[in-house]
Amino acid sequence: MTKRTSIHAVLLLGTFIAFTSCTREKPAAQASDGTEWLHGTTDERFRSVAKHLRGLDVTMMEMGYRYAELYFAGQDGNWQYAGYQLKKLQAAMSNGVERRPKRAQSAKVLEGPLAALREAIQSSDSKLFGDRFEGLTAACNSCHQMEQVPFMKVVPPTSRPSPLRFTQGSSEEP
Repeated sequence: MTKRTSIHAVLLLGTFIAFTSCTREKPAAQASDGTEWLHGTTDERFRSVAKHLRGLDVTMMEMGYRYAELYFAGQDGNWQYAGYQLKKLQAAMSNGVERRPKRAQSAKVLEGPLAALREAIQSSDSKLFGDRFEGLTAACNSCHQMEQVPFMKVVPPTSRPSPLRFTQGSSEEP
């Protein structure tokens, strides 16, 4: 074996050892102050995080908040904030169906109303926004029917969930 081949073999072996030691399941290091809540192997820690994220119930909590903020942004004519909330609403739903793919088919009923709302927001049209928001509300309730939870009826909010108020042009992201 030549010197060059030997160097390549040593480098290859070193890379292999480093890779396998990084990917091998190891228990998580405990925080010295006892505050570490994720214990066990990487797989066990992922299962613990998944348990905390749960199914769609946590997603629906966020969606309810975003839905209400979107509603009031439209009522205020704060189109920048409405666009922000719409984007976050879509991200929450996307993440939720990624965790629970069997819900994806029902969630598709939201695609059209969300796209229609985006058009209303982009046109800064309060009347159109109101009409399109009604369409979103109907789609949410339709999804709940398909998922056999019709007792979860969505209605436009009567009070603001957040004490924060954003004005047009104050910030790209509040």
